[in-house]
Amino acid sequence: MDNYQKYQCQYYMPPKATYNWVTKDHIETPPIWCSVDLRDGNQALIEPMSLEEKLEFFTMLVKLGFKEIEIGFPAASVTEYEFARTLIERNMIPDDVTVQVLTQAREHIIKRTFEAVKGAPRAIIHLYNSTSVAQREQVFKKDKDEVKKIAIEGAKLLDKLAKETEGNFSFEYSPESFPGTEVDYAVEVCNAVLDVWKPTKENKVIINIPTTVENAMPHVFATQVEYIHNSLKYREAVTLSLHPHNDRGTGIGDAELGCLAGADRIEGTLFGNGERTGNVDIVTLALNMYSHGVDPKLDFSHLPQVGETYEKLTRMRIYERQPYAGQLVFTAFSGSHQDAISKGFNWHELKKDNGIWSVPYLPIDPKDIGREYDGDVIRINSQSGKGGVSYILKNNYGMMVPREMQEDVSYTIKDISDREHAELSPMRIYQIFEDKYVHNNHVFKIDECHFKQKEGILAEVKIDHLDAQQVVEANGNGRLDAVSNAIKQYFGIKYELSTYEEHALSRGSSSKACTYVGITVEGKKYWGVGIDEDIIKSSINALVVAVNQLDAVKNNKDVRDVRINAIMNYIQENYLTITLEDLSKQFFLSKPYLSKFIKDKSGMTFGENVKQIRLNKASTLLRNGNMKVEKVAEASGYQNVEHFNRLFKERFGMTPVQYRCSEK
Repeated sequence: MDNYQKYQCQYYMPPKATYNWVTKDHIETPPIWCSVDLRDGNQALIEPMSLEEKLEFFTMLVKLGFKEIEIGFPAASVTEYEFARTLIERNMIPDDVTVQVLTQAREHIIKRTFEAVKGAPRAIIHLYNSTSVAQREQVFKKDKDEVKKIAIEGAKLLDKLAKETEGNFSFEYSPESFPGTEVDYAVEVCNAVLDVWKPTKENKVIINIPTTVENAMPHVFATQVEYIHNSLKYREAVTLSLHPHNDRGTGIGDAELGCLAGADRIEGTLFGNGERTGNVDIVTLALNMYSHGVDPKLDFSHLPQVGETYEKLTRMRIYERQPYAGQLVFTAFSGSHQDAISKGFNWHELKKDNGIWSVPYLPIDPKDIGREYDGDVIRINSQSGKGGVSYILKNNYGMMVPREMQEDVSYTIKDISDREHAELSPMRIYQIFEDKYVHNNHVFKIDECHFKQKEGILAEVKIDHLDAQQVVEANGNGRLDAVSNAIKQYFGIKYELSTYEEHALSRGSSSKACTYVGITVEGKKYWGVGIDEDIIKSSINALVVAVNQLDAVKNNKDVRDVRINAIMNYIQENYLTITLEDLSKQFFLSKPYLSKFIKDKSGMTFGENVKQIRLNKASTLLRNGNMKVEKVAEASGYQNVEHFNRLFKERFGMTPVQYRCSEK
């Protein structure tokens, strides 16, 4: 930027700067709000609002709680004039609302303005003339006294016409182009106007300080305002107002620090609409105060609807990152942010915050302004984490994914978002979740189970695999363990049933159970989810989905031999006394052939199969009762307790006594 030297600071510090405003850390009471959407905002539109559109906008402003509304510059156009007359003649101005109209300090414009507001129940006549050095020298070619005289003559005419015109009128004066005006001179002009009006506490007037073109940092403006606050005549009879613009992007800072410096009133627009970079955004100002525990006296509890109406009537657009109102301002895509927000929501729901909002990353509760947690706050793309995905599943679909499972689910969702280069809606997230964890039973299913209670559980499991169905019998500590053993036996696989969690998915007689099952194979975990009104079916379905994901199962292209299945079921039923000779007689097969057949089909020898079934039975007895170890050994088919202890320790890594204690 080579031409920076042609610029310099064009503001003026007050003759005596004070900084009492610095000692205040927040605004304790809201200012008087005046919306200038229908004048300042409307004149900045490419296509100004029609009469009917302005009427609709006025009605919205009243509903939001504005008590002062600048409705236009009646002398500027027929539409502006008709709008003022329509509000008055249709009795559309509520008893507690005052309309405001703008006029230059020029006689014919002032007279036209009074014609427009004749009969108004309450109206503020807003008078202005420009006072800056540049305007005095370049535009009006008048000195300070001549410019001050313009203001004085305008003030006198307002006073005269107010007495002659039907209606209830009060006055406002603005030294327009204040940022380029010497502060002490601006005060001089304002005081000259006040000497004409001679306000009282019962009949106050407004002195309005506009940052017509913002040119100073907010702390400079606050110091200027504080000087004006301390230097105005009739101060107790004057409402000190600010009209910040946003040329430097610090209109909010000007307004907030100006209030700390003594301002009583703010003129601004919804969402900051206005010429050039706009007016100060009253929505942001009000909700900033709200976030500090101050009632702004404006109702933005349905802010999305307000935004929709604003965009419809003005044909302007609210930027996605606009504070509070933007579509994305409460949205967290980042995994760490989502996790913190999710935990913060839980903290708030449990009332651990004593009712004081402190959720990370969210300055206010989005629901207070009509936003929703699921669609507005936590949204999912490739940057998201387990906390955000889990939050969506919980709050939209009631799925309380176990902590151990959340990472696996998150990577599944993020991978698809990354490949599709897209944000995923809650519906899409649940579809992905269902496809992998709920309905992923493409290799085998379990259509039917029957259980017998006999020192544990004996399960008869009907496995549907490759369009063939076979019944497999297996023993277990409980129903799910027995089914798990049947699956292992059928496919000849090993895994650990490592995680089991459940919760009710909904309330009432038709309540469904949601079960999460995790299995571990060589350190890697696989997950399944079951949903059913029957908790046993739900658990089995979850286990089936988890096992369906194992490579050993997915790559199994052969239907299990019916004969080996029958042999294994026979061993299961007769494990106490079974011998290879018994099997040979039962199935009419020679012992050598039978021995090789069992090894080939099950992956274990006859003896290894018997040992596994007996030790599974022993673990069931140890877990479910107080039988002595000697009796457990005998009930499991081992007469020699020392031999039993040794085999048990080899299998489970601990003695039977240690196993029983660990389970308890």
